[in-house]
Amino acid sequence: MKKTIAIIGSGFSALAASCYLAQQGNEVTIYEKNETIGGRARQFKKDGFTFDMGPSWYWMPDVFERFFNDFNKKTSDYYELIKLNPAYRVYFGVDDFISIYDNLEAIKTTFESIEKGSGKKLETFIKQAKSNYDIAIKDLVYRPGVSPLELITLETTLKLNQFFSTVSNDIHKKFKNERLIQILEFPVLFLGAKPTKTPSFYNFMNYADFGLGTWHPKTGMFDVVRGIEKLALELGVTIKTDSTIEKIIVENKTATAIVINGETIKADIILSGADYHHTETLLEIEHRAYSENYWESRVFAPSSLLFFVGFDKKIQNISHHALFFDVDFNQHAIDIYDKPKWPDAPLFYANFPSKTDLTAAPEGMESGFFLIPLAPGINDSEALREEYFEKIITRFEALTQQEIKNSIIFKRSFCKNDFVNDYNAYKGNAYGMANTLLQTAFLRPKLKSKKVRNLYFTGQLTVPGPGVPPALISGKLVAELIQKSFRS
Repeated sequence: MKKTIAIIGSGFSALAASCYLAQQGNEVTIYEKNETIGGRARQFKKDGFTFDMGPSWYWMPDVFERFFNDFNKKTSDYYELIKLNPAYRVYFGVDDFISIYDNLEAIKTTFESIEKGSGKKLETFIKQAKSNYDIAIKDLVYRPGVSPLELITLETTLKLNQFFSTVSNDIHKKFKNERLIQILEFPVLFLGAKPTKTPSFYNFMNYADFGLGTWHPKTGMFDVVRGIEKLALELGVTIKTDSTIEKIIVENKTATAIVINGETIKADIILSGADYHHTETLLEIEHRAYSENYWESRVFAPSSLLFFVGFDKKIQNISHHALFFDVDFNQHAIDIYDKPKWPDAPLFYANFPSKTDLTAAPEGMESGFFLIPLAPGINDSEALREEYFEKIITRFEALTQQEIKNSIIFKRSFCKNDFVNDYNAYKGNAYGMANTLLQTAFLRPKLKSKKVRNLYFTGQLTVPGPGVPPALISGKLVAELIQKSFRS
């Protein structure tokens, strides 16, 4: 039976869910508080420069393909992909960097040149990671997180140490060179937790990295947003921007309507792709499934200090993606998770999309995106932003052996306060809730409200977790759960 469904937010999970729900024959409307769609994956343009404001890594291409295949489409129907080579470069010091190329054989050769015997060890490690990836994609991440049986069934397939050992422990057992260890620990940072706290099973992210490679949509990650938006519109979804949700109306423990700019809009089903914690504040306290103490006790992925920078010249000695690990990796992790504070010596990431996409900057110029991971809830001020920009740009100049400060045409910063203001992100987190052992599968906040009928959730604070591919999967899972509830 056709239902009227109101979706809050227009990030990847909400857009994906809208497609599946419309495919089921429902009347679906998306309400987005900002003036453009995409959530954290919005786009920013200025003076001929174009920036993705959030996600910039295109990993796990099979998940994107599977999403479009569900509608008898292909990713190529909506956007073009370029495989990056090198995928990225990691800097450890002046004239000291490691390039990760676009195939495992080349990466093995790089490892072997740094640590004798590590090429063969890497091959074995990635073979296990691929096995875990196949299990994750087939058995775990496409489960709705409603029952402990989901993990119990999984444990019959895996050795127990895959959950009770950690990614960091496994890597340290196999490799000795600290630079190689840091490169292998890096991918799980996309899950929002420290490698020392991430179950071994999640080494499947290493296969996503070395096995499947790093891709770039031809004119940026917003190509994916536009592609899913186009699909949604083809399926009959209505999208309304500048629509701030003020309240969710509950009658007889059933969600019946939302209030937008003072107007009450009735719906049979309400689905929130917005921040889970914020969404529950739109309910009366008695209807909230999770208390403030619950949220305070969760392990959240970092917030971020971002800079979008336009340069009046081409930047040298750099790749499309670059990681700067020339400072203490472990100390920065402590500053995020254990003793939250602004790091004295921050690791950072730089992305120059104009190295691949000529439309990202005017001819002869460069667009640069810089990111420093920070503890969620940290103090944020313009003075601190400027201080840290100076820190990373000074190091960038030294490590890449060039002067770029005087070539900056403009820069825009985005930090914790902006994540709160623009996305209602709990504590200004950038990536959601970390995938630790006690925050995996059924141990994450539920897709379906435990207290209010016809109220559902999707996105990075619920299953399967943070990241763009998991967001697409989350949209599929919640749509299936809603469809199932219609039948019961």
